[in-house]
Amino acid sequence: MPDGNDIETQPGEPVRAQSHSQGWVLGPSGGEHLIHFRDGGNLFIKVDPASRSGNLAMGTQQLPVGAGIPVHRHFHMEEVFHVLEGRGTVTLNDVPHPCESGGTIFIPRNTWHGFANPEQELVLLWIMAPPGLDGFFRETCHRPGEPRKELTREQRDAIARKYGTEFR
Repeated sequence: MPDGNDIETQPGEPVRAQSHSQGWVLGPSGGEHLIHFRDGGNLFIKVDPASRSGNLAMGTQQLPVGAGIPVHRHFHMEEVFHVLEGRGTVTLNDVPHPCESGGTIFIPRNTWHGFANPEQELVLLWIMAPPGLDGFFRETCHRPGEPRKELTREQRDAIARKYGTEFR
């Protein structure tokens, strides 16, 4: 996996990046792999300031059956989700909408939103601009093989506020 200074031009061949303007390519398993603190789902941070993107963050998140994402909002960030696998419901400002594989959801800043997936696993691609969600995930989730972070709701909420996010 490339660290913040490496790019991957061929699977397994990291090459030292020269500048922010130089692009890079990640293989399918590239990115920073984390395990979600709440539901144990796999999360991959693919693009963020640590990987030389100052303007956005992008990653994937697996939501095991029934896990969902609690209703929350981002004060300064816009977010886009693309459903890679599964189906469920996304709630935007208290209005539920079905979502399924191939669907896209745009969430303007300050919009209350959350996901429910009682019957199927969901795998989501998320893009956030400006970045911030990546930092929240790093502080709340753990790497594979490391102990799970045990957070109280108050601790989670304090970390979320640090990154411009509020849970209901």
